[in-house]
Amino acid sequence: MAKPDCKICGGTGWTVSEDEGISSAIRCTCVAEAHAEQLETQAQIPKNYSDASFENFLLPQNNPVSRTELGKVMSIVRGYTREYPAVSKPGLLLVGPPGVGKTHLALAALRVLISRGHEGIFFDYQNLLEKIRAGYSEALGTSSREAYRVALETEILLLDDLGAHRVTDWVEDTVTAIITYRYNHKKPLIATTNLPDPDMGGVILEKSGLPTGHSYKTTLEERVGARARSRLFEMCTVVRMWAAADYRIKPAQR
Repeated sequence: MAKPDCKICGGTGWTVSEDEGISSAIRCTCVAEAHAEQLETQAQIPKNYSDASFENFLLPQNNPVSRTELGKVMSIVRGYTREYPAVSKPGLLLVGPPGVGKTHLALAALRVLISRGHEGIFFDYQNLLEKIRAGYSEALGTSSREAYRVALETEILLLDDLGAHRVTDWVEDTVTAIITYRYNHKKPLIATTNLPDPDMGGVILEKSGLPTGHSYKTTLEERVGARARSRLFEMCTVVRMWAAADYRIKPAQR
């Protein structure tokens, strides 16, 4: 589909050139641009992140540790987009506390890949589960499965806030099925989570007001199950962001 207001092709989608009396027609650049715009619309990117890019990801200026750590993280994520699809692992898993820019970087990566003609879609983890559940009919025992089908089949799936849902057998089975399917078919998954994990970092044991003086945080494995966690590690490059402090709450740094 060409852009109807294109000044190069006049909306035809083709440009004609002559070489030694021989005319030839080639696709106008506006066709690829229009296709990328259509893919971005279909990706359901939240309005707050509609312009998310690596260029406008602001690194904290007065926190050297955060600046250094986030600079390394951004380099890893950008490297993934440069190498895609010839990457060693088809997915990315960004882990770290709230407020360090996981979602921004994940969507910046997705938007770069979409601009190159790759298909992708954004789902908030909890919202995806709600959509899948809403399509299920207890009476009929069947599902429209549209959201589920998209989560399985789309080229690149971005799952934001992975594990942010209370644990039930249905949740664990659904998440495991999605991740396993994408793992088996080598379909890319970009995910973010703020849940700690023994092999991904993060504080698991913290001080509390309990008589014992400490409590255990919920881990990623507890929320998604052992099988899904195992598949995530096999299919994703893990990008750790625990060393970066939450700098979004400090307006002076933005």
